[in-house]
Amino acid sequence: MSKKIALIVPHDYKLLSIAAILEVFETANKLHKGAEKPFEIMVFQSVEQIEQKHLFGYEVNAIETSDINLELILIPAFTTDNMSDMIAKNKKFIPWLQKQHKAGAELASFCTGAFLFAASGLLNEKLATTHVDACSAFTKAFPLVKLKSEETLTADGSLYTSGGSTSSFHLLILLIQKYCGNEIAVQIAKIFSIDLNRYKQSYFSTFRPNHLHNDTLVAMLQQKIESHYSTIEKLEEITKDIPTSARNMTRRFKQVTGIPPIEYLQNIRVESSKKYLEQTQLSISEIIEKTGYNDPKAFRKVFYKMVGMKPIEYREKFRVQ
Repeated sequence: MSKKIALIVPHDYKLLSIAAILEVFETANKLHKGAEKPFEIMVFQSVEQIEQKHLFGYEVNAIETSDINLELILIPAFTTDNMSDMIAKNKKFIPWLQKQHKAGAELASFCTGAFLFAASGLLNEKLATTHVDACSAFTKAFPLVKLKSEETLTADGSLYTSGGSTSSFHLLILLIQKYCGNEIAVQIAKIFSIDLNRYKQSYFSTFRPNHLHNDTLVAMLQQKIESHYSTIEKLEEITKDIPTSARNMTRRFKQVTGIPPIEYLQNIRVESSKKYLEQTQLSISEIIEKTGYNDPKAFRKVFYKMVGMKPIEYREKFRVQ
């Protein structure tokens, strides 16, 4: 019997995410050699959204009136950066997701879809991931969720999440493997050129310093770190003329930026080294010197911890030809 799966089409959905989800499950149906397709794919919206009877070639079901018990519900990514507003717009999905999960449905979110998923409370004390650049906002919004920002996907019981970009395909392949077996999962990985050996998304992250605040002392230290990161040997060198104690400065800096000054310095240095690796032919030793590290071993250790791969591996993967 075909598995009843539902793709929700909420407000502010990302079309690319919708397309990827449908394309993979439709491909699995086409590859299946049996008489009955493995998936009965359905589309769901709230009543207030429904403007036409069909979307993407599927009949639209209303969450408020449908009594269908589903086996898997798929939550796509969102286009907006204002996740609080997105959740408010889509709040009608939350009790429906809770009801379906209670009735036995598995749930899977893709990229920033994790925000709506987490708003249901179903991810509390569960493992989850989301787009690597949205992890900070996610942690602040949902502190009870065990966020694994470096992971491409998580599976915690009947609850699944994926990171950003092609991480969505890794989760889709996992779900296909579970429901259809390894043979079809491998075929789909080949069709969509998905690297099955990629387990981390940390090397896609970009450090974006927070300058949108009114703390002048923190802004002063940020400017000093960003301007002199390559020559700083000790942070005391650049904090001595800031009119506050080192302890208070560290407290204020972490409160505003989310990280202590030493970690901020490391992020700036690693981000700079990534650009050198991508855009120049400088040797690793030259890059280490230009980014302010004296100890090559320390540089490689910090780089691997923050990026998830060795500097030479990063250059091979992201070098601009």
